[in-house]
Amino acid sequence: MNPRNLFAALLVACLAASALSASTNILPAARQQKPILLTGGTVVTVSGAVLERGDVLLVDGRIKAVGSRLAAPAGAEVIDVKGRRVYPGLIAAYTQLGLQEIGSARQTSDVADTGAINPNARAQIALNPDSDHLPVTRANGVLTALSVPAVRAGIGATANLIAGSSVLIRLDGWTWEDLTLKPAVAMHVYWPAIRSRGEGRGGRGAGAPAREPDAEARMIDEAFAQARAYARAKTAAGKSFETDLRWEAMLPVLRGEQRVFVHAEDVKQLRAALGFAQRHELKITIVGGLDAWRVAEELRAADVPVIVGGTDRLPLRRDDDFESAYANPARLQAAGVKYCIAGEGPGDHGKDRNLGIYAARAAAHGLTPEQALRAVTLSAAELLGVGDELGSIDVGKRATLIVTDGDPLEIATQVKLAFIDGAKIDLASRHTQLYEKYRERLRREQPAVKK
Repeated sequence: MNPRNLFAALLVACLAASALSASTNILPAARQQKPILLTGGTVVTVSGAVLERGDVLLVDGRIKAVGSRLAAPAGAEVIDVKGRRVYPGLIAAYTQLGLQEIGSARQTSDVADTGAINPNARAQIALNPDSDHLPVTRANGVLTALSVPAVRAGIGATANLIAGSSVLIRLDGWTWEDLTLKPAVAMHVYWPAIRSRGEGRGGRGAGAPAREPDAEARMIDEAFAQARAYARAKTAAGKSFETDLRWEAMLPVLRGEQRVFVHAEDVKQLRAALGFAQRHELKITIVGGLDAWRVAEELRAADVPVIVGGTDRLPLRRDDDFESAYANPARLQAAGVKYCIAGEGPGDHGKDRNLGIYAARAAAHGLTPEQALRAVTLSAAELLGVGDELGSIDVGKRATLIVTDGDPLEIATQVKLAFIDGAKIDLASRHTQLYEKYRERLRREQPAVKK
C-alpha cells in the first residue's frame, strides 16, 4: 500500500477508535415510576396563557394537569421550581443526530445510501443511541429531533435525489427502537441546483459525478412515475406480484399518508419543487428555503409549509440585504406561510444544540419572542405531524419539557431539569464532563493559600 494511503487509513481508524472509546457512560433515564409535580414556577404553555406560579403534574409519561396550587397525588415526587420557568422541550426539525458522529471519519457516519434513487433507505435503523451529540444537544433544551438522510455519504459520492425516509426521535434511550417516536415522518427529495446558462458547476463537491440539473429533475419525475406504475401493477396482479422494495417504500407517499420533504434553497429550486408537487399531486414541505420569503405568496397559495434551515446564514446573493436569512421567518409569518425554525442539517453537524439561538436571531429580526418560541416548539411539532403529542404544555400531551433559569432563546440561560415522557433526564454530557475534569485540574494545581 502507498505510504500516504496507509497513513490516511490509520488516521481514520484512530479517529473512529477515539470516538468509540470516548463515548460517555451516561445512562438512559428509567421510565417514570411515580407522579411528579412541578410547583411554583412560571409555566410557558406556548399554546395558551403563561401561568405565573403555576404547577404541572406528570403521570405515566403524560401531562395530567396544568394549573395553580395543584394537589400532589399520593406518593408523588414534588419538585419546587419557584423562580424557574417551565417550557415544552425544543424540537429540532432538521438534523443528522444519531446518524453521524465525526464528519471526517466515514466509519462513524451512516447518513446516506449509495446511488441517486433510494426511497427504501430508512434513517431509523441507522440510529446510534450512544452518540455523544444526543446528551450535548438535550442539555440545551432540545429533547426531540428529526433525523434526516443526507444528500450524500461523503466527498465524491453520488448525490442522492430521493434519499429515503426520516425518523422523529426522543433524545434518550438504550436502542434505536427506544429513540424512535415516529419511524417514517417523510420521504426526502433533494432538488438539484438550477443554474443559469454560463454558470459554473459549483455545489456538487470535489470529485462528485457530474449530472445536469435538468437530467436530475427528470430522474426524480421518472422515479415517481415508476412508483405509480408499480402501484397500479401490484393492484392488478394481486398476491403473485414480485415486490420491489424501492417502489414499495413510495406507496405511503402516493396514498397521501406520508409527506414529501423537498430540500430546496433558491427561487428556481423552490418554484421547480412547487411544479413537481402539482404534477404528481403530492403533499410537500420545503426544507431549507433560504429564498422562501421571495416566493411566500406562492407557498401560501399552495399551502406548502417551510422548515427554515437555520437563520445564522449568509445571503444567497451579493446584492441581497444582509438580513435576508435572519428575517426569513418573519417574512413568512407576515405572508401567512406555515413554518418552523431548524438548523442546517448536514451543514450544521454538531451545532443542533444552538436551535434556541437560531430562533432568537429571528426574534431580533421581525418575529415576536412568542412567535420565535413557537417556531421551535409547537409549530415544529405540527409540521412533523405530532402537534397533538408534543410542542406545548397541555393536558394529555407527552411530558417532554424543560425547567430553566431564564428564556431558552437567550445564550446565558441554563437548563436545570429536563423530562422526556415524564422521565427525569441526566443533563451531563461530554461538555460538562470535560468542564469538571479541567476544573478539578485547576483546583489541584492551585497553590496553597498562606494563612
